[in-house]
Amino acid sequence: MRADPRAYGRDARTHVSGGNLGLETKMGDLGRDVGELVVAAGFATRTGPRADNQDFGGVHLGSALERTRFGLIAAIADGVSGGREGRAASELAVHSLVEGFYAAPDTMGAARAMHGPLVAYNRWLHAQGQGETMRDAATTLTAFALRGRRAHLVHVGDSRAWRFAGGRLTCLTTDHVRSEPDLKHVLIRAIGIEGDLRLDHADVELAEHDRLVLTTDGIHGVLSKVRIAAILGEGESAQACADALADGAIAAGGQDNASVVVLDVVRLPAPDHDGILAGLSGLPTIDPPAPGQSVDGFAVKRVLSTGRYAVLLVAVDGEDGAEVVLKFPRQQALTDRAMRLAFAREMLVAQRVASPFVLAAHPVRPDRQTALYGVQPLLLGETMTARIERSLPSIALGVTQAARLVRAVAALHRLSVIHRDIKPDNVMLTADGGLKLIDLGVARLPRVEDFREGEIPGTPGYMAPEQFDGEPGDELTDQFALGVTLYRWFTGKAPFGEQEAFQRPKFGRPVAPSVHRPEVPSWLDEAILRAIQPDRGARFGDAVEMLRAIEGGGAAATRLRRKLPLLQRHPLRFWQVLSALLAAALLASLLLR
Repeated sequence: MRADPRAYGRDARTHVSGGNLGLETKMGDLGRDVGELVVAAGFATRTGPRADNQDFGGVHLGSALERTRFGLIAAIADGVSGGREGRAASELAVHSLVEGFYAAPDTMGAARAMHGPLVAYNRWLHAQGQGETMRDAATTLTAFALRGRRAHLVHVGDSRAWRFAGGRLTCLTTDHVRSEPDLKHVLIRAIGIEGDLRLDHADVELAEHDRLVLTTDGIHGVLSKVRIAAILGEGESAQACADALADGAIAAGGQDNASVVVLDVVRLPAPDHDGILAGLSGLPTIDPPAPGQSVDGFAVKRVLSTGRYAVLLVAVDGEDGAEVVLKFPRQQALTDRAMRLAFAREMLVAQRVASPFVLAAHPVRPDRQTALYGVQPLLLGETMTARIERSLPSIALGVTQAARLVRAVAALHRLSVIHRDIKPDNVMLTADGGLKLIDLGVARLPRVEDFREGEIPGTPGYMAPEQFDGEPGDELTDQFALGVTLYRWFTGKAPFGEQEAFQRPKFGRPVAPSVHRPEVPSWLDEAILRAIQPDRGARFGDAVEMLRAIEGGGAAATRLRRKLPLLQRHPLRFWQVLSALLAAALLASLLLR
């Protein structure tokens, strides 16, 4: 049976290979949009010693528009050899699923869009199975529909779905077979066996670099889970991996058809705030575990800090052995709604911002987490506040770290994310000499519901004047806080004086940083003072303009230091050296004479 290519999208090419449907798209059609789901697919089937191949597999990547509206779908089916036309049953099952899925409204959830066509096909196949032509025809079917950042799974029979992530292989399905050891090849559920179809459904939260795999029993009935994981972990392409699994099953003495689909998740769409918030909504708040206790496989080692809004714990991830920081909210500090908004914001920004100077999230599978907390990498080093209290940086080091901090803020602003709490306490200077901007829990995001008045945590000494008049925060208020932070970084002083909590500062005319520290160059004075102008119109246009002022001034100063001759840099030393050389020359001439 040959499929109609028009049913699978303009960019897809449909072909039949060994009686099995393979659907491809040109690689040039993948990933043109940064927010697009990008998947690489591989499919392989081997007939083995049998006379015919009753397996059928399909991967429909579709056009860019289809991937955006519907997602993509992959399925594998194994026709039951005990009935007639097992191959036709498996092939029609996959075609019915794919065609029905893309015919459903794009507003329909993936579960319903997959369930409906299969139920209808099951009724038809069950009826055909009562006649002679397709007597007792039946088939297994296991399929993934990838939409957004999730995969929906449907399953019936003894084909299997797997997930390979972080070097671990997990089976996502249960075989519907007799429980007796010598009858495990006998199906108790499949398409066509019963008039009413009973499908298993499951949702999988995806992560980039996941491998999703579909196999018929000709693969997993021959190759052990350890061997399958080893092949998947070799790092070859999806197609090479599929070929290796199919060939390996036949080489190991498999007597059945062997078919496999491999899906590599290359890139996911940007996380959706509402989706993250929905996932957090059902998580209970709990007291932070004590050192020596565990939560969700994280073994707590020690308390890192206890702040006004959160408790930070150092823990070890039992899955990969990494040291991480667990961030538990302090339940008395914020309302439940504000607390969940804060965590959703931090998770969203940490996943979306690609900057070496902004703290990213430590990936955690949603099905693993049972309570409300965040997980971040453990940063070794000290806060900018601790460094200032210990000693002020040299001007050269200070300028390098200042530029990195401005770059971090610029990366946020490119995504229309406003940090709203930039201060030395929220800047980590890492042990390897790097810098990370942290604590994104009160960030303001575009098109996302904001905190209510009075719920936004703030630090008055770093807030711009307009924030005390009701401004919720924008790029210019972030720039003001950035300027105050850099003023402290270079001088250890507050430009407008030390402030009590929630006290409105008096925004006078601050003195230049060089008044407190004479070695601060004039260009750096000007850059910092411009960022902290009480009149927002007098500040830099954006963080990129501020970055140019800092990096440009530093580069110019470096060039100046390199190009000036010794006479201009150190005139006294120049004449001392010259006089010494002349004296030595005179002495040498007298001795020679």
